[in-house]
Amino acid sequence: MAAVVDNSGEAVEAAKNNDLEVETTKSESKEFNVQNLVDMFTKLNPLAKEFFPSYFHHNQTKKSDNFNQVPVKQSAGNENFSNKRGRNNVNQGRRRLNGRAFRAQRDDSIRRTVYVSDIDQTITEEQLAGLFSNCGQVVDCRVCGDPHSVLRFAFVEFADEQGARAALSLDGTMLGFYPVRVLPSKTAILPVNPTFLPRSENEREMCTRTVYCTNIDKKVSQTEMKSFFESTCGEVSRLRLLGDQVHSTRIAFVEFAMAESAIIALNCSGLVLGTQAIRVSPSKTPVRPRVTRPTLR
Repeated sequence: MAAVVDNSGEAVEAAKNNDLEVETTKSESKEFNVQNLVDMFTKLNPLAKEFFPSYFHHNQTKKSDNFNQVPVKQSAGNENFSNKRGRNNVNQGRRRLNGRAFRAQRDDSIRRTVYVSDIDQTITEEQLAGLFSNCGQVVDCRVCGDPHSVLRFAFVEFADEQGARAALSLDGTMLGFYPVRVLPSKTAILPVNPTFLPRSENEREMCTRTVYCTNIDKKVSQTEMKSFFESTCGEVSRLRLLGDQVHSTRIAFVEFAMAESAIIALNCSGLVLGTQAIRVSPSKTPVRPRVTRPTLR
């Protein structure tokens, strides 16, 4: 009976030893697994793509690819497109510069110009320019309005601002039968197309024999207009009648055979031709003969 008890005690002791070994093995296994995890984590790269969202990795890949890759020559289409954009930018820059230059030039011209009103109908542009010649060099002088009205006005442009400032002191000066009013101008004189200006002494002489006629009735023909001036002023050597579909009236350049005839023609301003009262002023441009092109056979 005692032997049986002893054996049972040994069995219990053996069972305890086995449980201890199992617990030891489990604890060692746990320690082993944790150490393995530590080792694994220490070997991981924190910059690896697994640690970043997919969209971030996608963008970074594009940037890195663009950075690391060797530049590839653009295709012909892309190259033309980029060149076109470059040319457009250059053209826009030039247009902006040209616009600023034009405005600066216009503003400078306005500062050098005075506005003159209440001009006597007997006063010519040459006489008006002579009045202001003592103030400075007169670059241009334009008399506007009906030549038979005292409401005529003019713009006088000087070579510098000092001349324009000095011209203001002539306000109230008697010129003809009326005192003229002189004020700073708010507009610049529209320049004449330089290609139309006289190029030689011969063309300057042609200008003295030429008048500029405006407000011409569209129904008036070139033959009727020539007959009108020849019956009143003298022989007409050349006449250029111009017009378009936009304006309700036409204009003309009339060149006479004699300079005296052109002076007489200035007195025709205000006379009715057709249904309109024409306006006549000295011409700054000659009437050049038309260039006939040879016909191809």
